Amino acid sequence: MRVPRYDGCGLVNLAGEIEHRLIGSSPSPRLDPAIRGVIPPADSYILVLIDGLGAGQLGHPAARPLAAAQLATVDAPFPTQTSVVTSTLATGLPPSRHGLIAYQLMLPPHGIVNTLYWFAVGAAEMLDDDPAAFLPSPNTAERLAAAGRRVIVVEPSALVGSPIDRVLYRGASMRGAAGEEEAVAAAIEEAATPGRLVVVYFPHVDAAAHLAGQGSDVYAAALETVGRAWTALAEGLPPGAALIGTADHGHVDVLPHHHIPVGSAPGVSIGGDSRVLHLHGPLGTIERLTDGLPGTLLPRSEAGLLWGPGPFHPEFERRAPNALLFADDGFAFLFEGDDQTMAGHHGGLTAAEVEVPVLVGTRPLT
Repeated sequence: MRVPRYDGCGLVNLAGEIEHRLIGSSPSPRLDPAIRGVIPPADSYILVLIDGLGAGQLGHPAARPLAAAQLATVDAPFPTQTSVVTSTLATGLPPSRHGLIAYQLMLPPHGIVNTLYWFAVGAAEMLDDDPAAFLPSPNTAERLAAAGRRVIVVEPSALVGSPIDRVLYRGASMRGAAGEEEAVAAAIEEAATPGRLVVVYFPHVDAAAHLAGQGSDVYAAALETVGRAWTALAEGLPPGAALIGTADHGHVDVLPHHHIPVGSAPGVSIGGDSRVLHLHGPLGTIERLTDGLPGTLLPRSEAGLLWGPGPFHPEFERRAPNALLFADDGFAFLFEGDDQTMAGHHGGLTAAEVEVPVLVGTRPLT
């Protein structure tokens, strides 16, 4: 377990680098010069977000086109969960500042809220609160728009307008795609106009890793699909555009008998995710509840700057847990709101979950 980097070698800094190149400023530090130098200057940028593709997963034979494009590695922020990390990309801020600090988030007065689907755990309906107003303003798309630039997000049509979309993409233009070929064509078309950031989201690797694990044929097929799309984007890259790829987190496989149910205790609420529990309540009760579980308990007072540097979000202290329980390597926790026995997991601070690639695509020589 290690603290993610936020000072030039993190995903937040990749977001800051692209924004700085487009408008001359960003709310977070730019990339470390050694990493910055691998990204070519451009008038517009295509940023490919491959959900669930950690840097350590590029050794898979089916990932060869992607591995060939890797020029650097950066750290995802904590926790390594999609809603948290994409909020960092959407705002250009670390979780400490944007305030979405957990997948299952303590959100007074609602209790624990699922931040992908925007409902309180145990409730039958979505929250009345508008998710579009949740993250700080202005976000990345709004800052770019104020400077005469534009953010376009290309993603599977089924995701357009979803709760997490409304959280993330206030101020951006959305384009749904029926498949990878359509997504590639849309991204190339949009990036041909200077001054644009085109974000292309591919969920395939994450879905396959959750479902079947990294040794499965399903996972290999997902890597091949995304690799073909990446190659097509590079081959069709418009003049003046740059192609960058990265991921929100990596994955670890967990055997079925290493999924550990967590009980309950009066006065304790459990959020977070299967790899890192966020425990809200009296510390003594939390210690008794977690005694004997395969993990490391870290009181909030010892958590340091896991979520990133300040200034902290105004609601950070109300949302932050009293303690964190990090699952041991090879284990995952089951609890109310997150009780599926899946093959693949993420959320923790192992290298496999934190380290994500920086890919750079170039047009082939003709």
